[in-house]
Amino acid sequence: MKKVLIADDEKAGRHLIKEYMVDFPDLILIAEVNNGVDAVKEINKFKPDLVFLDIQMPGLTGFEVLTRLEEIPNIIFSTAYDKYALQAFEVHAIDYLLKPYTKDRFKKAIEKLNQTTEKVGSLAQSLLMDKAEYPERVLVEKKDKLITIAVSDIIWIEAYGDYSKLHTAKDILVSNYGISSLEDKLNPKSFLRVHRSSIINLNKVKELHKYGKSYDITMVNNEVVRVSRGYMDAIKKIML
Repeated sequence: MKKVLIADDEKAGRHLIKEYMVDFPDLILIAEVNNGVDAVKEINKFKPDLVFLDIQMPGLTGFEVLTRLEEIPNIIFSTAYDKYALQAFEVHAIDYLLKPYTKDRFKKAIEKLNQTTEKVGSLAQSLLMDKAEYPERVLVEKKDKLITIAVSDIIWIEAYGDYSKLHTAKDILVSNYGISSLEDKLNPKSFLRVHRSSIINLNKVKELHKYGKSYDITMVNNEVVRVSRGYMDAIKKIML
């Protein structure tokens, strides 16, 4: 069984999806909304497995909705506009239904949903991180789910192969961005690279200790981050 939420500002659009869902008894409708603001509220509340998401809606667009979700469900876009198709697939949507679509086309979208084994690991990541302004939230993995966390909650970042581990007060979470990519995207007034494998949140520093010719930084969660010699000048300018 899959919990389904429909977000579409047109009543006819919502009705069509419900009509087509009748042929798929494993799809259970839990909510429907007609604007982007309510879409965020209800998706975060009910945690659906699948969302049929319109793009042009009052309040927030479908893409803006994605950036405000706590967990990222499977997404099938349902829209009258073809110009967003490329962007939809760039964020790894399951499918892109262009209105008006037939029952056969709807069926093919559901077949894609049932056949896919790939996690929606990139869904909304680019929307969260590839903005002109520094992002306030970042997408991370937590067990078998994808969630967003506030950037301000990150204490420090640790390189993890091609990925990164984000240390917070409660968890260590994985981002599919590498540490250099995160360095480029996060606000340099708050985040500082202190080692090729470490970035610290300057607002989360507890203590600084001299260690030979280098320094150790104790963060507010009592984890210790080593400052490598190549980054000494940067840390001295800001913290000494």
